[in-house]
Amino acid sequence: MREAIFSSRLTVLSVGIAAVLGSQVASAEEEMHTSLQTITVTANKSARKEVQEDQVYIDDYTPAQQADHLSDFLNVVPGASVGGTSAVNQRIRVRGLDDTNLKITIDGARQEGAMFYHMGDVTIDPDLLKQADVSVGNNSVTLGNDALGGAVAFKTVDAADLLKPGQKIGAKVHVGYASNNDELLTSGTVFAAPTENIDLLAYYGKRDANAGEDGDGRKIQTEDSKGENILLKAGAYIEDDHHVGASFSSTENKGRFPLRPDFPASPGLPGPDSWNPILPQKVKRDTYALDYTYNPINSLIDVDANVYQSKTRISRDTDYIENPGFDWEAGVKTTGAKIQNTSVIDSSIINGIPGTHKLIAGAEHYKKESEMSRDFIKTGTDEAKNTSVYLEDQWQMGKLTLTPGVRYDRYESPEFVSAGKTYNNVVGALAASYEIAPRTQVFASYTQLFNGPDLSQAIFNQDGNDTYVNSNLKAEEGDNAEVGIATTLRGLTTADDALQLSGKYFETNIENYIEFVREGGRHPGLDCNTGQLNGSCQGVINKDEDYKIKGVELAADYKVDNFSMGLSYARARSKGKETGYSISSVSGSSSDSGDKYMVNLAYEPTDTTELGWRSTYVTALTPNTEKVELKKPNYDVHDIFMSYMPKQVDGLKATLGVYNIFDETYASHASRIIEPRPDDGYLRTDFEPGRNIKASLTYQF
Repeated sequence: MREAIFSSRLTVLSVGIAAVLGSQVASAEEEMHTSLQTITVTANKSARKEVQEDQVYIDDYTPAQQADHLSDFLNVVPGASVGGTSAVNQRIRVRGLDDTNLKITIDGARQEGAMFYHMGDVTIDPDLLKQADVSVGNNSVTLGNDALGGAVAFKTVDAADLLKPGQKIGAKVHVGYASNNDELLTSGTVFAAPTENIDLLAYYGKRDANAGEDGDGRKIQTEDSKGENILLKAGAYIEDDHHVGASFSSTENKGRFPLRPDFPASPGLPGPDSWNPILPQKVKRDTYALDYTYNPINSLIDVDANVYQSKTRISRDTDYIENPGFDWEAGVKTTGAKIQNTSVIDSSIINGIPGTHKLIAGAEHYKKESEMSRDFIKTGTDEAKNTSVYLEDQWQMGKLTLTPGVRYDRYESPEFVSAGKTYNNVVGALAASYEIAPRTQVFASYTQLFNGPDLSQAIFNQDGNDTYVNSNLKAEEGDNAEVGIATTLRGLTTADDALQLSGKYFETNIENYIEFVREGGRHPGLDCNTGQLNGSCQGVINKDEDYKIKGVELAADYKVDNFSMGLSYARARSKGKETGYSISSVSGSSSDSGDKYMVNLAYEPTDTTELGWRSTYVTALTPNTEKVELKKPNYDVHDIFMSYMPKQVDGLKATLGVYNIFDETYASHASRIIEPRPDDGYLRTDFEPGRNIKASLTYQF
């Protein structure tokens, strides 16, 4: 029962990812839900012990098994990219919108709020993960608010993923090394099922690294970083119908990072008086979660509920030369709960029309709190709350599926952002797909968007001092529309081959875009009384222009026997009158990237050996503004990898890869790119690592 329930939860509701990853091809039944576009990325082969052949996984996608950064596996998703070069400033973008406009969860716990220049927004080590569900765009009311660009739901490994049939207790040890920054990863996992209905898991891992180098041999700014990860889980099945679970996960990264991690460090100025010094800092995230499911043999009841608390905090030593010791701390805590029920109903009972209704009804509440302290004295706090209810109906009538939905949100905004104003909002959505031929569907969706004013960056909490509180602030609103087609062709060259093709066009409109403004450098602040520009106060305002993001995502995958090849193309462009292509308020922090082309090849010459090649080409991007120096150069990166599982030692797996084979010097378009400063002539760009040889050894017993 436990394995069957676990397998059912991993069902993928989309197509297209196989074309990127060289994996299994989705079935026609799954393609009917293409408009929801939830893409599952996994890196645990054992999770496939009971799954159907038509489910989509990338557990054989070797780079994911040596990931030290979220970009190592999320970048393979068309429309998604990850910027930043260290564990403390990983920046996820989906269709150009970054994680401040995405719903990010870890084991169902929301990760809300921003602390400082994207530091600590997404704090998790890939070694903890078993899968990530990426919603490319917001296409369902079940996704919730604060998800203008979509969502990424990270899920950590369970004991059920690792236990072999009939096994009571087991362990897994993992050692990995990366040459570019002398990174060493060591981890151990113990998992057990002492009784038929109970499973337990404990994980501990460490990751130590030095400063790496880009393709030109320049040091990447992180120095002497140390990571520590803990995961504890327990679950119990009660009479097969009920499951309760508890988990605790923690990720800590400590080392020497730039004061502003989104910007490269000030060259030649290591002291605390420089503009962006490298100094001792620590980022830590703790997440506690309880979950409950009730799934009796009844099509009307399938309950999934959880409660959680997640806290992320950053600490730094701003006077580390004269007075060593962390003297500054900021944090964001999110506490919430969610309950959802899914009912499957024969539609002929309701209206006499043959088909089925899949009704999804749910409610969610969460509170996010931020605080700032200096020298152990609290200097600022703020909070926001949201309560929502939603209903969605996936109505399937033969070849046609219609999915209407409605959601209500009551959002209480932060006191020092918009005076604690309450926003009551209703949004709707409608998706449809139709099977025009066997295994071929056309689909379309339209979803209204809502996002209340977020907490200001925690470091800037001032309890009203030098802060403009905007009581007239409007919530962000808009819509996301998509159309596309997906098809699977079989038997083209052999009886068991498959070619999967998919294409999509989308438009996302954002109104009342919210912008945080603070005086600094060449950027003016706000007038403390009127909120107009060219003042000395900080605060939040609505941009006076609307934004439109347009793009396409194409994918093609061919699989035959032990060989697969995937091709993908993605493009997203935003447009605003002032910026030309960026919806960010900070020059150079563009939401757009060049057209991304990706090729993946996978080959298994024997049942113990896997080989693969990944190529990524991103075109240059020149903004439609006077600041031509903000051009983002093109780059072309190639990776090659192999893994070996000797039959002589069951459970042993060795992986070797060379990443960025040709030592390309480049910066991800998802990272911040800043124009050269006239005082030092330094192009402040967060460059990616150069050639990197990774080797890892895993033994599970």
